[in-house]
Amino acid sequence: MPDRPDLAPAPWPDISRDELTVAVPVGSLEQHGPHLPLDTDTRIASAVARSLDGVIVAPAIEYGASGEHEGFPGTISLGSEVLEMLLVEYGRSTCLWARRVVFVNGHGGNGPALAKAVTLLRYEGRDAAWLPCAVPGADAHAGRTETSLLLHLSPGDVHMGQAEKGNTTPIAELMPQLRAGGMLAATTNGILGDPTGSSAAEGAQLFGGMVGRADAAVSRWTVGPDGRLG
Repeated sequence: MPDRPDLAPAPWPDISRDELTVAVPVGSLEQHGPHLPLDTDTRIASAVARSLDGVIVAPAIEYGASGEHEGFPGTISLGSEVLEMLLVEYGRSTCLWARRVVFVNGHGGNGPALAKAVTLLRYEGRDAAWLPCAVPGADAHAGRTETSLLLHLSPGDVHMGQAEKGNTTPIAELMPQLRAGGMLAATTNGILGDPTGSSAAEGAQLFGGMVGRADAAVSRWTVGPDGRLG
């Protein structure tokens, strides 16, 4: 493996055939309230991927399935079907030379496409898997969890002066609204949760736990029926 953790700057002779585990961050370009950048999910997925042991990190897939956020300017969504096709072709190509590939997912809406794509790749005999950048008990979107993470990872791009409470109704109760009308039907500011109490210290703690769980999952490489590492 090259000394550098990133795939893109490596010359091809440094890439050992059939030996590398390639980690691919999968994010989104979607609204994250008035205080967080559009590429929040990509930043988190990329940071987790670069913190994993024993992998080389490919450039991020920066667009995802974000149709529920399209009521807000700035959001660009590929849709689930297109993302699934992209992931399948990505995995097929990568596995021509890599030992295996893991998609590190930063956006929950990408989950169905990842599960379908990785299931197909594994059916075809390719050692692919995916894992989520998840925090147990996290709020739903652009709230305290993601804001704390970004205060840790990218503090210069968090505008806490514009952070405000969003819809704090439990996500299970909001699902009918979200399915019918997307995020805009449930929140006018794009936030599900309350980011006002966020801190970089909390973000560092959350990020450490996230990386620890992801690292352990990659080390075990136990792939579930939906292609997710357990």
